Formats: sequence, C-alpha cells, structure tokens
Amino acid sequence: MVKSVMVAYALWAVGGPFGLHHLYLGRDSHALLWMLTFGGFGFGWVREVIRIPAYVGEANQDADKQRKRSNPMVMPPVSPVRFVGQVFVGIYFGTVALIGLNSLSFFYLIVLPFCVGVGVHLVSSVGQQTSDLQKTLTACFITSPVFYGSILSPLPISLAASVTASKHRRFKPPQTPGSNQDLGPRIYRLTLAWLAFSAPLGYCVFHNTTATLYYLSDCVAAVLDVFWFLPWLRCVLENVLLMPYRILCVFTGGGYYEETWRKVLEILLKQYSEREKDALQVLSLKGDATLEEITQSYRELAKKWHPDHNPSQDAEATFVKIQEAYESLLRWHRPHRFTQSPK
Repeated sequence: MVKSVMVAYALWAVGGPFGLHHLYLGRDSHALLWMLTFGGFGFGWVREVIRIPAYVGEANQDADKQRKRSNPMVMPPVSPVRFVGQVFVGIYFGTVALIGLNSLSFFYLIVLPFCVGVGVHLVSSVGQQTSDLQKTLTACFITSPVFYGSILSPLPISLAASVTASKHRRFKPPQTPGSNQDLGPRIYRLTLAWLAFSAPLGYCVFHNTTATLYYLSDCVAAVLDVFWFLPWLRCVLENVLLMPYRILCVFTGGGYYEETWRKVLEILLKQYSEREKDALQVLSLKGDATLEEITQSYRELAKKWHPDHNPSQDAEATFVKIQEAYESLLRWHRPHRFTQSPK
C-alpha cells in the first residue's frame, strides 16, 4: 500500500509526539522511541517537519532498492544526530532505571547497563539501519563499573554503548511484502514494550514520591555542579529548569498567586517517610516544622549533647543520632529549592 505524504503530515500534527506517523509508515522502532521520549523530548518531533517526505519515500521504495541498501558490505553513513540521540536516550533509560529499579540486586552491574544498552540500541535501530545488540550490551556491561553506585554512571555506559553501536551499524534486511499491514500484532508488541518501560517508573512515582524527588534533586544538583568552572552556564541551566515555574508566575500575575502556588507545591510534596518521622521525634519537632525550626532545634540539641560538653555515657550516641536526623530532614527539604522563587 502506497503511503501518502499528506496523511503522514496529518498524523504528525495530531499525534506526532506519540509516533502515530511512524506507526503509519511501518517505522515501529521510531514509533516506540517517540512513545517513550514524547517525540524525542519535543526536539525530534519538530525536526521531522522537514523529514517526513524522506520517510514516506523510504516506506514506498521497492524491494530491489532495499536489497541494494541492505548489502552487508555497505555501511550506513555516519549520522552525528543519531549518535547524540543514542547517548541521550541511553542516559534517559538509565535515569528511569535508577528511579524505578535501583532496589534490585546487582542493579549497577546488570540492570542499569542492560537498560542503557536497550535505549542506545533502540535509537540505532530507527529507520532502515540497525546495530549489533550483543556487542552494544557487552560494551555496557564492561563499562558499568565506571562511577559504580553514582547517579552519573549512565553517562559513561551510554557513551561506550553509542560508540560500539555506531561502529557496528548496518542496514536492516529488506522487508517482506505486506509486513507493514499486520497492524494488530505490531500495536500489541509496542504496547508491551511501553508497559515494560513505564510500569516500574509509575510504581515508583506513585508509591515512593519522596525517594523519587530525592533522586531527581540529586541528579539536577550533580548536573549543575559539573559546570562549577563556568558559573554563567550553570546559571543559564538553572534558569531553564525554573522556566516553567516562572512562566506560570507570569500568567498568574506573581505576588499573592505566586506565594499560593508555592504553598500548594509544598503541600503536595510534604510526604514524610517513617525515617523522617523518626527524625522529627529525635529533634522534638512537629510535622509542620519549617527548615528554620529544624535547624534551630538541631543546633540547640547538638550543643547540649556534644561529647565535649556532656560527660554522659550516652552523649556520643545521642549526638550521632541528632546529626543523622538533621541530615535526613535536610535532604527532604532539598527538592523544595527548585520551587522557591528567586530572590
């Protein structure tokens, strides 16, 4: 069945970020990538306004042309855009794994490199080319000890996997006639892949909100700290992160509404875990204690129970418990810094 450029553009406009036009053109890997990244984080979807005619042409070309392009002796041309996409999607898949699956055994040695490798391979399989999945995953597992246990560990794994995937790129074998017509099984496979990706993340977000906010805050802080030697760039990135909130303030008029919005965010995010509730009891505080009250109580108790000033046998153990409680509450308040308006 001949594909239409007009239909592809219509699907791109209606459901482009979810890959509807790629599903129509039989580009299932591309469609799945768009479903999982919301259209390549928006940038890929916008870029496709000039790429759709080429996609339609590829879908309509005959089998002879496909066989010539799928010659194993011929490698696809190098694409910097594809390489960058492999790196970013690999990091993205690794970040999702860190949020939803980091409680699994051998996470940093097996689960994380596997997830990053799958993300890189998905990008390398977009369009008419693919790569060697086994070699890509091997590169991931070899690189996994780098930054072991760190939130930055997806970066070297994704870089190694992307280099390997680019080195072993090749054209896909020609499709058999009618292979794009079995829409039901294709949608079924894409749905299973989407559920496998989103289910762990959804569970973590809805059942472990505080831990998710901790990790997101630490990730943002780590990224910003990388640019300590370029303060202006760090400031630009931080302003970009705050942009959605500032746009909301513009539309709401700021002032009273801005303060109200901050209070709403604090209410939505104020979910203490059992550990933090115990920390509040150690510092003799209530659940609605502010950061200033927490700091004040910590200083008073730390001065009282410091081993240099308290001769009691339990002083050292109590002092350590007070410190741990304060650090726990301090980490909980850290995500709120991105919801506060700049002074």
